[in-house]
Amino acid sequence: METKEKFTQSLTFKAMIVIGLTLLLLIPNAMIQNLISERQEQSRTTIHAINEKWSLAQTLCPPVLVIPYTTTIVEKNKETDYQEHVLYLTPENTKIDVRLFPEERHLSIYKSIVYESDIHIGGHFAPVGRLSIENSVLHFDKAYLSLGISDLRGISQEIDLKINGKNYPAEAGFGSFDNQKNMHIELKNMQLQDSSDGFSFDCFLKLKGSSSISFIPIAKTTTVNVSGDWNAPGFIGNFLPEYTVNDTSFSAAWNVLSFNRSIPESWTDAAIGTLKDVSFGVSLIDRVDHYQQNMRSAKYALLFIGLTFVVFFFVEALTKKRIHPVQYLLVGIALILFYSLLLSISEQIGFVWAYLIASMATISLILFYAHSIFKDKKPTVLLGIILTMLYVFLFVVLQLEDMALLIGSLGLFLILGIIMFVSRKIQWY
Repeated sequence: METKEKFTQSLTFKAMIVIGLTLLLLIPNAMIQNLISERQEQSRTTIHAINEKWSLAQTLCPPVLVIPYTTTIVEKNKETDYQEHVLYLTPENTKIDVRLFPEERHLSIYKSIVYESDIHIGGHFAPVGRLSIENSVLHFDKAYLSLGISDLRGISQEIDLKINGKNYPAEAGFGSFDNQKNMHIELKNMQLQDSSDGFSFDCFLKLKGSSSISFIPIAKTTTVNVSGDWNAPGFIGNFLPEYTVNDTSFSAAWNVLSFNRSIPESWTDAAIGTLKDVSFGVSLIDRVDHYQQNMRSAKYALLFIGLTFVVFFFVEALTKKRIHPVQYLLVGIALILFYSLLLSISEQIGFVWAYLIASMATISLILFYAHSIFKDKKPTVLLGIILTMLYVFLFVVLQLEDMALLIGSLGLFLILGIIMFVSRKIQWY
């Protein structure tokens, strides 16, 4: 009995209790992480609602020449059958120049990145007069251009399209080759079959969208230049551009050749894969993603709880002051509530200021409580220094995206070394 009572008062028993409390507090920390995920999902839903009212992310496909034709099939019983088909021809070359004008749109505490744009699309088609398909008649008088725009709601004014310098009207239609709504430009009275040099086109349009704009390199040679007043562009898709980014703006340029992508020069009907698989473009990234930073900070909860408990444990071991497990638990709950404070405040004023307010509030609460336990300024001041260094360390790690693993590993190694150095004075037996 005496041996059992002696064990329950030993440092080993207290260390086991502290470790158990640390692991127990991982349960509310997991709940905090679930809360962050829920708020992040709600943010995505709200942003999507904002984008739908404005216009969704745009994917732009330069004009494709569409020529209907009729094929005559003579059966064995000498019956004649006629089949209607559509021939698609890609341009020889296309050049796209885009100027983006991004802005932030807010709904309650959430915001979305949307944009307006000025776009010029120019290019050239090869002559089609010598085209022929066996047992078929090409209807050049029914030919039209199909300009792909993924969300037609983003068109803010009439499209200005010229072919060989002459204006042609554009109307909404449905393009079977990419299964999305397109703008159709009828080429009536153009006499396509009589043109020996082909024809050139110039298209000017104002287009609204949100979060990103992408392009499909449909031509044999596709050149795209995009610029805008945004300092955090992300380049998406299958091709990386040459680009420059500064504090206020960016510019990017792509040059895609026919052998860089798997799109044929011509095809019949809908016998082509998903064109979006070869698209590329620019994503307007919001660098202040406080949900991601909240989640990353919550994953360091074990470190904060463990090191704070270690300080309390060392003070108890070195000064012979008894600290009750309930007091450990209350301090741990205060550390967990830091992440709830951080999340709720960051939704209102941003992550940096929220981090400063939440960390100062948490440190002040713990120090006030620790002083009432220790009855001594020295361990209280030591605890304050350690907590401040921990929160500064975490903030630095959160800001260093590429170096976070290296800095975090070195920091943890240093902390372990300090704990081993201090704990050498404790008589564990």
